[in-house]
Amino acid sequence: MTSPRLPDRLGGLAFGGDYNPEQWDEPVWKEDDALMRRARVNLATVGVFSWALLEPEEGRYDFAWLDAHIERLHANGVAVDLATPTASPPPWFTLAHPDALTVRPDGTRLVHGSRDTYCLIAPAYRTAARRIAAALAERYGDHPALALWHVHNEYVTLCYCDHTAAAFRVWLRARHGSLDALNDAWGTAFWSQGYTYWEQILPPRATNWHRNPGQALDFHRFWSDEVIAAYREQRDAIRAHSDRPVTTNLMLPAYQNIDLWALARELDVVSSDQYPGSPGVDASADVAFHADRARSLGGGRPWLLMEQGTSTVYDGDRILAKDPGDILRHTLGHIARGSEGALFFQWRQSRAGAETWHSAMVPHAGPDSRIFREVARTGEAVARLGELAGSTVSARVAVLHGPDAWWALGVDGLPSAELDYPAALERAHRALWDSGVTADFAHPDDELGRYPLVIAPALFLLSDRSADNLRRYVAGGGTLLVQHASGYVDDRLHARLGGYPAAPLREALGIRVEEYRPLRRDERITLSDGTQGTAWSESLHAEGAETLATYTHGMLTGSPAVTRHRFGTGQGWYLSTLLDDTGYDALVARLLDEAGVGPEAPGLPPHVEAVTRHAADGRRWRFLINHGTEPVALSEPAHDLLTGGSLAELPVGGCAVLRLT
Repeated sequence: MTSPRLPDRLGGLAFGGDYNPEQWDEPVWKEDDALMRRARVNLATVGVFSWALLEPEEGRYDFAWLDAHIERLHANGVAVDLATPTASPPPWFTLAHPDALTVRPDGTRLVHGSRDTYCLIAPAYRTAARRIAAALAERYGDHPALALWHVHNEYVTLCYCDHTAAAFRVWLRARHGSLDALNDAWGTAFWSQGYTYWEQILPPRATNWHRNPGQALDFHRFWSDEVIAAYREQRDAIRAHSDRPVTTNLMLPAYQNIDLWALARELDVVSSDQYPGSPGVDASADVAFHADRARSLGGGRPWLLMEQGTSTVYDGDRILAKDPGDILRHTLGHIARGSEGALFFQWRQSRAGAETWHSAMVPHAGPDSRIFREVARTGEAVARLGELAGSTVSARVAVLHGPDAWWALGVDGLPSAELDYPAALERAHRALWDSGVTADFAHPDDELGRYPLVIAPALFLLSDRSADNLRRYVAGGGTLLVQHASGYVDDRLHARLGGYPAAPLREALGIRVEEYRPLRRDERITLSDGTQGTAWSESLHAEGAETLATYTHGMLTGSPAVTRHRFGTGQGWYLSTLLDDTGYDALVARLLDEAGVGPEAPGLPPHVEAVTRHAADGRRWRFLINHGTEPVALSEPAHDLLTGGSLAELPVGGCAVLRLT
């Protein structure tokens, strides 16, 4: 049994970040103590990349330095999120176990010199990972500074070595039972791929042309199961000595090749890392996108923002700086959507090493800097929000998010490279965010009846079970939007015959897709309602559905493009093209209206983000963030936790947390 919720140990919401004191010396440590107090830091993640120091040679541990830093943090009022350092094995390990180094699909074996250079499946690696996790837990499991265990870091590395091949074959035997069943599932009659011995089967390594899609899909499923098994091994080694909650930090698609729903179920606290990919308002939208996914994965359990870049925006081949005020805005954006605090990577910006230029809470310029002053103000703000600990966020709209559907759109040989799964999820969420509506994410197999509106933006792969679940959702009164190229294949990646999508879903939608017709790059088509589509079109037959817009050129002229079908007591909508932003936003706005879902805070301008957290005892708090260029007057002054006074106007770029009556 784990201990109570994380905030109970901290006395409020968490604030802090990755701390790497081993990079510095005593004068800096003393300054760190003072600066952490100034910034109201109450949680530090320690030891993430410290394996070489903790175990300088196999089986010999040196904990003295870590003892000293944990005691120092504890004396300074800072709790510890103690990591197992298994994302970066030390040089002695890779010299002793060269077979445990990562092998790429083309057969290249990587060498030591970076992070994440290991094979998750290599027996020597798994043994060493369990061993150091147990050693840390035995020493620190009941330390009064310890608030949380942090297993590994961003499980992401794929490997295609012989260890992986052997484990993959074991997994395939368990899943398929026989070679006949596997050959049928993978369609190996095509291209003379039929397997007659299990030993013939390999991971999807580099090939001359397209790899077998069934093999690729099963490999993703297999690897996800191995990640979860590796996490469980460390977690269980820790639990043998400690009752503190255990987590690992997720990065969310498209970075991690994991069934995030399955892994999240194993975590006591769901934690995740977020780094926006564009600046300005788009970064704030990405914060909301990330936070809503992390909260949804938790399924009611607490979640925590484990990492964010203090002033880091990854924009292609550039690392941009955040705008003034973004540190507070992004931090509150996550807390508004349920996070039990906000941590950063990292506390102090490194002076050497591979991430010298990764921003930090204390930059190279030191505390006399805009960045640290904003960090300190943000820490003060988070410290004022302790009464929110344990409160939740509720949503009336869900976006469907399934790992198989994501992996299916990553196989070779699809008709268009613009069938982009993460982009489709993000586009659906952004339309809701722009409408002022808080959204959950849900698995296609989940019970969906509590949501008046569900959006399915990219269900290329749809199992019979999921298709029937969506059919029942519509029949029971829900409003469902299914978008183009959905339900084309089953859970073995076999094409649906007789028309798309899967038959139970076709019944709910009242349509049948006869032919897919991808568009040329940069080609645009105009629909009869004046909206424009890109990337994709379909030859669609209405079989009971009402046509709301038609195509206006080529062989599809006059045929349905957007449909609505009244089925049972609900509605099934189908969108057969990729609408541009204007058209898509208008469609989502119409769906929200038909489903009776309004913005979180009616009456506010669309550029004011509003999210509400709810406590079990009925208390409520509303977060407001002004992303516009003009101050916004509030209809009724309310108590703002950030200032401690009554707020009547929200300034440009301003934030507020209002205690609602």
